[in-house]
Amino acid sequence: MLTAGVDIGTKTIKIVVVEDGHIKAQNITPSGYDLKDSLEKAWADLESRSGYKAADMSKILATGAGRKIVGTIGEVPEAKAAAKGAFALYESARTVIEVGTEESRAIRIDKDGKVIDFAINEKCAAGTGSFIEALAHVLEVPLEELGPMSLQSTRAVSIKAQCGVFAESELVTMIHSKIPKQDIAWAIHDSIADRVASMTRWVGIEPSVVLIGGVSRNIGFVAALKRKLDSEIIVPQEPEYVAAYGAALIAALG
Repeated sequence: MLTAGVDIGTKTIKIVVVEDGHIKAQNITPSGYDLKDSLEKAWADLESRSGYKAADMSKILATGAGRKIVGTIGEVPEAKAAAKGAFALYESARTVIEVGTEESRAIRIDKDGKVIDFAINEKCAAGTGSFIEALAHVLEVPLEELGPMSLQSTRAVSIKAQCGVFAESELVTMIHSKIPKQDIAWAIHDSIADRVASMTRWVGIEPSVVLIGGVSRNIGFVAALKRKLDSEIIVPQEPEYVAAYGAALIAALG
């Protein structure tokens, strides 16, 4: 039986097709302005790459910030989908952290992979990927270079502002003060990691800790979060697909 999970985020749409628990195809495309139109394009792209189309699926479940906007298929809450996907990949997982463009969440799960508790940051950009993107723009550094640059820092500096808007102003002051870019990059990642770590402590930290979402590809953020949590962190090979994978697995359960 073929099922699919669709993670509809503010920046990208991820589709994962599953059969008997195994991933058969996956695809990621930009979300675009019109999410319904973007979802159609995402399916068309998946079909062109793999041959699978929506009509082939026995069931499709959507998750992500845009799942209610599309509203034409079944839904599964983000925390449940993320927990299911992470636990399917790592049975040792007990804490799942997901950091995306506009939201971040921390999830505590039990030995069966069920959600015990979770916390979410959706009101402030300071704990999300958009915070890093905005400050990378101010620093005039390509986003993909900011993480590696932060690991070259030789002096710990901090961003004290808790709001993204004020953080940008603080960053400009740092630049005018001639603080090296690599030290500012370190401060950016340290700041977002501090927010995410605080949220995670609120739900409780228990190993193994699994980090998913697109921001987990940023090695600077991963290093900063390890420091804040004082814990090893597992990052899947393709972390942005984990929630969609979880939604597909839940769809297979009927």
